[in-house]
Amino acid sequence: MKVVLSPNPYRDRGLKMALSAQRILNREGVDTAICLPFLPEGSGKLELPQGVPLGKMQEELRSADMLICFGGDGTILHAAKDANAKKLPILGVNMGSVGFMAELEHSELSQLSRVATGKYTIEARMMLDVRVTREGKTIFSDVALNDAVVTKGAVARVVDLEIYGDRVQISAFSGDGVIISTPTGSTAYSMAAGGPIVEPTAENIIVTPICAHSLTAKSMVLDRSRAVEVRLDRASRKSAFLSVDGGRAVRLQSGDKVEIRRSRHVTRLVKLTGRTFYEIVNQKLGKV
Repeated sequence: MKVVLSPNPYRDRGLKMALSAQRILNREGVDTAICLPFLPEGSGKLELPQGVPLGKMQEELRSADMLICFGGDGTILHAAKDANAKKLPILGVNMGSVGFMAELEHSELSQLSRVATGKYTIEARMMLDVRVTREGKTIFSDVALNDAVVTKGAVARVVDLEIYGDRVQISAFSGDGVIISTPTGSTAYSMAAGGPIVEPTAENIIVTPICAHSLTAKSMVLDRSRAVEVRLDRASRKSAFLSVDGGRAVRLQSGDKVEIRRSRHVTRLVKLTGRTFYEIVNQKLGKV
């Protein structure tokens, strides 16, 4: 068995957790390779340990059986694109503040020994295909594990949006924007904007307005088969921005359409501890 260890160097300082995990797995006979999920910005800003061989992610994933990420949910979201292309399961070790997608806390590294004996399960998480069309042509496409967010520009006070489900209008409002999320993403920005918490293994599309200037614009949970479309008012000269899983924003123009539907791709998360979703919610968010 081969496992790729992918530490966020800004979270796992000195790659200490990744090196500890490597020792645990190696003792169990598991082959490992350490690969950074991204190159550190600039030079001299980050010290990496001397003598630690770092592999190239794309090369090492070709022969891997699992990817283990060390960081927050953002690290897992970033790694999911690489792992999903190879249909590899991902195990997250939380080095951040919340980490809903991480299976282990950094104090639970000893449980990694169970990976070698196959004492784990794999949980499939729904994803979304996101596409932007302008005058009938596709100008952007991506896949989301958490959400696709359309927000107003820095200058505009509000953005005018129309939301459609299977080409039938389900909402229209002015506001700061809208979040289209998966159940996995329901505990992220969508929840902060007033959206519902949805079990991550459910297969739904959640539409949550952001600071809507309307009493009727409410969060909605749609069937997984819905084709959701966010349209920018053609009559408006205001611009907006689209961000997929917190990535770099794409500028939208009036008349653009953001089309979102359930993807054929899924993210496979490794489950080791047996903790339920409700236990995780109470642990991360605090009991009511």
